[in-house]
Amino acid sequence: MPIIEVKNISKTFKLSSKQRKINKSNDKYLVAVKKLSFEVNKGEVFGLLGPNGAGKTTTLRILSTLIKKDEGEVIINGHSITSEPEKVRKDIGFLTSELKLENYFTPNYLYDFFSKLHGVDDETRSLRKKELFEYFGIDKYAEVKVGELSTGMKQKISLVISIVHDPEVIIFDEPTNGLDVITAKKVIDFLLHLKEKGKTIIVSTHIFSLIEKICDRVGVIINGEMSIVSNVKDLTKEKNLEDVFFDLYVERVGEENA
Repeated sequence: MPIIEVKNISKTFKLSSKQRKINKSNDKYLVAVKKLSFEVNKGEVFGLLGPNGAGKTTTLRILSTLIKKDEGEVIINGHSITSEPEKVRKDIGFLTSELKLENYFTPNYLYDFFSKLHGVDDETRSLRKKELFEYFGIDKYAEVKVGELSTGMKQKISLVISIVHDPEVIIFDEPTNGLDVITAKKVIDFLLHLKEKGKTIIVSTHIFSLIEKICDRVGVIINGEMSIVSNVKDLTKEKNLEDVFFDLYVERVGEENA
């Protein structure tokens, strides 16, 4: 039984004259996601793979109720993002690569603030913060202002904040983007730890090795459309994931545009 059901969602954005100039296009609208469908089973790690601009981030923002879809439906843990967005938000944790932490605040303050927003009791908050801060090495910087911390540490703080309420469904958009190899490994190991705990995880990335290492299944998005959904092991029986992806990409956009 799937815990996440994405049914034919679409999203179109109106482009400003500046955006049209940047895109070198006269089109007034951009179709970011088109009739996208997939399911994620409970306890599964599902990867969304695609190039920049493929529609991965838009899809995850729709799932996380941050933006509204134009059409279609999404059900997460039995709740509709359309009619029950508040219930969906209680069940999910969402980490976006574009999360901006206020430089003035400390990790301690931010963790406590978001814990209270999610209604986490004091004892649970204290125990969970100790565990997560120690694992990621945040404890040494708990009272240092965010503006004085490294990019990698900010990413780890963002990750921890996104799961303060110990959600059943976790959605990560490019969780290792811009991180050094040591910090990236720490994040990947933590994703595997969450997988062992039975959490349901969606990971969006353009990194083939990340998909191969942690995902059970993968959906390949190209130009806002789902090209294929498959078990990772089945998909890579004869070719590595990178070759499979480029075959799909050439098939979809044409060799001259690849």
